[in-house]
Amino acid sequence: MPTAAELTEGPAGWRPDPARAALLVHDMQGYFLDFFPPGQSPTTELLTNVRRLKDAARTLGMPVIHTAQPGRMTPAARGLLQDLWGPGMTDDPRATDIVPAVAPAPSDTVLTKYRYSAFHRTTLAADLAVAGRDQLVVCGVFAHIGCLLTAADAYANDVQPFLVADAVADFSAEEHRMALWYAARRCAATPTTDQVLSALEVTP
Repeated sequence: MPTAAELTEGPAGWRPDPARAALLVHDMQGYFLDFFPPGQSPTTELLTNVRRLKDAARTLGMPVIHTAQPGRMTPAARGLLQDLWGPGMTDDPRATDIVPAVAPAPSDTVLTKYRYSAFHRTTLAADLAVAGRDQLVVCGVFAHIGCLLTAADAYANDVQPFLVADAVADFSAEEHRMALWYAARRCAATPTTDQVLSALEVTP
């Protein structure tokens, strides 16, 4: 996991505000978490930091939104994902379920997601507007794929994105840091979990 000292501050001077922000927990399903070694970095930090963000959001009354991809998609539903990634996950609950450590609470929203960005073919933009939220704190997997594309789409929708540097993970450290580099310079703020909690005035 990257540390605060490794991050380059970008031009966005935004700070998360509990009255404006929603938390997006991106694709924390068993199928995707199985790409990481259990009980080791980055799995341990990812689960811990996503849980900390969820606990803070609940304490502060911030909306918590999960995304989850469906298993056993038809070729038509999967589209070009099939060409790059193959058939994807099965419909086994061990693959499709969000992992227990960060499982949705009854009050959380769960959006079914079919493409990289959480905004594509979902109600996310409308849900944020209805809730009066113009900031989105993004955590989950994978940093350089869905998390980055979601942050870019938030920016395109005039929603301030925060791609939390140590609450996302990726196939490699290189891809993780590439996502943070691009986000910080082009579309998002990239704070650490401690920095987000400090801005929200929650004891890290």
